[in-house]
Amino acid sequence: MGESAGFGSGYKEYVAGMLAGVATVIVGHPFDTVKLQKHNTVANGIKYKNGLHCTTRILKTEGVKGLYRGATSSFVGMAFESSLVFGIYSQIKHLLQGETQNGNPKLLAIIPSAAFAGGVISFILCPSELVKCRMQVQGADSYLQSSSRYSSPIDCALKAVQSEGLTGVFRGGGATFLRESIGNAVFFSTYEYVRYYMHKSLKDTSSDLTHVIDVGVGIVSGGFGGIACWSAVLPLDVAKTIIQTSPDKNHIRNPFRILELIYRRSGIRGCYTGLGPTIVRAFPANAAAIVTWELAMKMLGIERD
Repeated sequence: MGESAGFGSGYKEYVAGMLAGVATVIVGHPFDTVKLQKHNTVANGIKYKNGLHCTTRILKTEGVKGLYRGATSSFVGMAFESSLVFGIYSQIKHLLQGETQNGNPKLLAIIPSAAFAGGVISFILCPSELVKCRMQVQGADSYLQSSSRYSSPIDCALKAVQSEGLTGVFRGGGATFLRESIGNAVFFSTYEYVRYYMHKSLKDTSSDLTHVIDVGVGIVSGGFGGIACWSAVLPLDVAKTIIQTSPDKNHIRNPFRILELIYRRSGIRGCYTGLGPTIVRAFPANAAAIVTWELAMKMLGIERD
């Protein structure tokens, strides 16, 4: 018999979460690179026509490694982030639900648990994403001068500190906090409900297919959770990216003010810049995270409620 998810599982849920984070970066980072480079660079006077054109151009000029530009900080940041968010979420949800559980999702436990976990990891994620975003927008087709380029993620972080002090690596922290708190609440609520109702409708399926079904449910519930999350918080992410990649250290840092300016200039479409690539990324990346997390939990002997 495995132990139930909660305080009794201790470090195991954090280990499973860390593995989920690694899976997220492996699957999702190339999508991030294409989205950022497509919307923030110009190829020597040649604008990217679409995401496929951007991807082809990156592969031609830099190879596969170009799609993983800035991935070092992503692996580190996402591993810590995912470890904490899954571990904190699971344990606080268990505390709020109590010992009596019938498997039904409980929003009063899910939402505060997920929002709190998101708020905590935002302090780790912000510096990591600042470095990642700045590394990603300096591709071979970037308009940045060679003297302004970063030689490595460490060089990027050090220059941020030299320019703005220690708070420089936390530029965009407010937007990151809001995005992670709201986004995780939406993600886990969607994931838990989709997972519950899919398992409920498939409960009479042959036991020989249990493992295949679990993976399938994980893919669908994690994928839809990712789509719901990013549909809700993409405007905040757009504002955060602008704040973090602006060369002007005195640039506006209020995400709502930035969104107001974007809306006046480009309407709601401007606030959802990159929606297509983000949604395309959201499904496989979050599906990979959930499948990896649930499989790791099983391997570590933890039963999901």
